Amino acid sequence: MTAEAQDTYARERARMVEHIATITRETRFETGRAALSERVMAAMSKVPRHEFVPAWERPSAYADRPLPIGHGQTISQPFIVALMTDIMDVKPGDTVLEIGTGCGYQAAVLAELAKTVYTIEIVEPLGREAGERLKRLGYDNVTAKVGDGYQGWPEHAPFDAIIVTAAPRDVPQPLIDQLKPGGRLVIPVGGQIGGQTLLVLEKQRDGTVSRREVLAVRFVPLVDQSGKQQ
Repeated sequence: MTAEAQDTYARERARMVEHIATITRETRFETGRAALSERVMAAMSKVPRHEFVPAWERPSAYADRPLPIGHGQTISQPFIVALMTDIMDVKPGDTVLEIGTGCGYQAAVLAELAKTVYTIEIVEPLGREAGERLKRLGYDNVTAKVGDGYQGWPEHAPFDAIIVTAAPRDVPQPLIDQLKPGGRLVIPVGGQIGGQTLLVLEKQRDGTVSRREVLAVRFVPLVDQSGKQQ
């Protein structure tokens, strides 16, 4: 890539981050957030979103909208990526889990913030390519695998935070079970027809779980190996 192209992407990325800040202020009464953390905004400023989209989508890589990445899947809107990441409240020493690797963009953002990231993708070609892409870009603290994210990754549990980037009909109990006390699960929930709601669940020290609605969203469904929504 030429230096000119790199400069162009850097400018577009800066504009994207400015737009995220604007949308955050505009949605503050829904989300309870007038601004996102400096760490999250710095991660959004650094991760090269154009590396995670097909070549023909690169001119739109920093537009604040989802883009197709193949196999009926999408890369999420940057504002939603930033918002969900901020809600997770990831600390530098944290171990986090992502369900729905997709192209790997969300995992890369998390890798800028956490000590260790585990990510699961059920679509084999996407999961394989995302793992290779993340390694090529130097995200060595990310471990990716192909599998059913509904069941989580018990071998590496418990997690400080879990994010789900596809919508199940209900919150998967295995993910709640794999949260540390004090941990947060950020997840869109709802059917393919009708509304979905972004939820944040927090496991208390006594094992009880609080639940809060954030805002209405629209995600691809969380599916099983047959393609049926879970």
